[in-house]
Amino acid sequence: MADRSLRGIRLGAQSLQSEEGVVFHDRAQHTYSCSSCGRDTVITFAADAEVPEAWECRTCGAEALLRIGEGTATVDHSGDKAARTHWDMLLERRTIPELEELLEERLAYIRERRGAATATDKLSA
Repeated sequence: MADRSLRGIRLGAQSLQSEEGVVFHDRAQHTYSCSSCGRDTVITFAADAEVPEAWECRTCGAEALLRIGEGTATVDHSGDKAARTHWDMLLERRTIPELEELLEERLAYIRERRGAATATDKLSA
């Protein structure tokens, strides 16, 4: 029992597992060049991994492109979808006349809660 005791060991600081028999996966380094700040970023990938054509620049956050040889790759953004906004999703469910009617109902409700008579009385005053 005494030979298996963990007394005197800093738990979590040192691994009790040896690196014997561990085979590391082949790796490849790829360079990405940022056109905004001009810096290069080197990223290490697995040798058989699919390497993306663009990567976020670590310095400025802009899009850095994969450098192939002396040049850089070009990324085609024509197939990318535009981000849908809340307004776009709302227009998928309602028409403009329906939205105007809902707006008038809500405005009437708010005016009633505040104690205002009508919108025409406020404008004429």
